Amino acid sequence: MVERKKYLDKVIPFIDKDIIKVIVGFRRSGKSILLKLIQKYLKDNGRREEQFIYINFEDYQNVKYKDPDILYPYILEQMENKREKNYVFFDEIQELKDFEKVINSLRVIENVDVYITGSNSKLLSGELATYLAGRYVSINIFPFSFDEYIEGKKELGEDFLGREELFNHFIIEGGMPFIAAGDLDKQSKETYLQDIYGSVVLRDIVERNNVRNVDLLDRIIKYIFANVGNIVSGSSLSKYFKSENRNINVETILKYLGYCADAFLIYPLRKNSLIGKEELRVKEKYYVVDHGIRECLLHTNLRDIQLILENIVAMEALSRGYNVTIGEVEKKEVDFVLEKGSVKIYLQVTYLLADEKTADREFGSLLLINDNYRKIVLSLDPILQPRDGIEHKKIYDFLLEKDW
Repeated sequence: MVERKKYLDKVIPFIDKDIIKVIVGFRRSGKSILLKLIQKYLKDNGRREEQFIYINFEDYQNVKYKDPDILYPYILEQMENKREKNYVFFDEIQELKDFEKVINSLRVIENVDVYITGSNSKLLSGELATYLAGRYVSINIFPFSFDEYIEGKKELGEDFLGREELFNHFIIEGGMPFIAAGDLDKQSKETYLQDIYGSVVLRDIVERNNVRNVDLLDRIIKYIFANVGNIVSGSSLSKYFKSENRNINVETILKYLGYCADAFLIYPLRKNSLIGKEELRVKEKYYVVDHGIRECLLHTNLRDIQLILENIVAMEALSRGYNVTIGEVEKKEVDFVLEKGSVKIYLQVTYLLADEKTADREFGSLLLINDNYRKIVLSLDPILQPRDGIEHKKIYDFLLEKDW
């Protein structure tokens, strides 16, 4: 089991604190594994398994506990006569009706520490946010980043491969944990990823939001997948469908895109001016949570290598907790602006600096930024050519750096 240390480290400071630990993220991205890692950490630090109460609401044998009037008395019964701390783990809590009331009731019990997972960003909206009112911490978990992908391959005995070769595999396979750490043939991997896509679309988007036009939703998603890293707006999508003799209003398109973002399938990144600091609201790019899913649907990751490299870097930055936006300076684009606390990094991502014109373009926009924060061009060039204080790094080396 790959130890997802960067996520576990985010949880550890809040153990035994009067605060609900909420772990959210894309379906099958490792939330359940993180709960197991938390339990292992607790046992390694003196807690006993008898102190744990774990319920996965997607497990059919727990279907009766989806009724809060049955679940709550059951939890109290499990805790009865226990003087030690009780650790309650609820997996995929959105399957539980009125879960907010149950969580709030458990929170006020003195000897209870609660951990929940969910596959929708709206988990923290509405009643739960009202009930908890600042008494929760949210940890967003992503599919494997490149370093975790390598760790998964090591567990399979594939550590003889160099990082460049492993990165080439990563470009195709993506980072879904079961793929990266599972000994599957190509067809089985593709089937698994298609099943994930189907379950997310049908359960986390269609059923949750009562989507009627499933075919339209599927076409919007695949359009976004095909145009990862390109500017996309509701009006541009509407025009695209109109060219196919389908009149779809912008409001419907934006609503469907919102559903996809809520399910963590896609991540919209806003474009900001780096001079005036104004937010260019109509300009957004979308990135997919796992490029392996994109490959199994479109089979174009290698053809669209530039877009995939951007996607990999964007997801890595988000998984490290950075606020990520697209920059613009004097009408030239900066691929990513990363901010976290006092740290700011400007990134340009390209496949290869094939000629001087390409190099001038990639370095040029960074040279227009007049501050002292890190500025880096990332590519797969075998020979690095930093210039004028701007770093030039291989993408896979940068992804494996511990500290950015």
